[in-house]
Amino acid sequence: MATISENTARAFTDLVQLNHTSVKGYQEAAEGVQSVELKSQLSQFSQQRAQFVSELEQQANQLGISATHDTTIEGVATEAAAAVHRGWINLKSAITGQNDSAILGECETGDEAALKAYETALQAQDLTPAAKTIIEQQRSQILSAKNWVTQHKH
Repeated sequence: MATISENTARAFTDLVQLNHTSVKGYQEAAEGVQSVELKSQLSQFSQQRAQFVSELEQQANQLGISATHDTTIEGVATEAAAAVHRGWINLKSAITGQNDSAILGECETGDEAALKAYETALQAQDLTPAAKTIIEQQRSQILSAKNWVTQHKH
């Protein structure tokens, strides 16, 4: 088995962290919006991100990386993961106002930051083909979710 660099291990940990944050963020968004259609779709996005965590942790384990959702100094300090966290924290403020458009705006911001983290992870030189495929598929699904949110924001 190839040696995995610290950057790759950190990328996996960060992706697991940001998806845990996204699970909570989308669930809070689903609880905060008024529209039944939005509640349903945002709940599905939350479940999707939970699935991403499972896939990433499984792949990380196969690579010998411990990418559990325990908070790590590196994971929290990473700019992209921190940006995602800030985006979802801002969501709580938007929910207080019960404005569906504002809530969706915060979801969009969270996904934009997540996409940056995925781009960074894909730059790791020592990703296995299987790991790269999973990260690319998840990135594509996050982009689709972000586009859906953008379309429904108005």
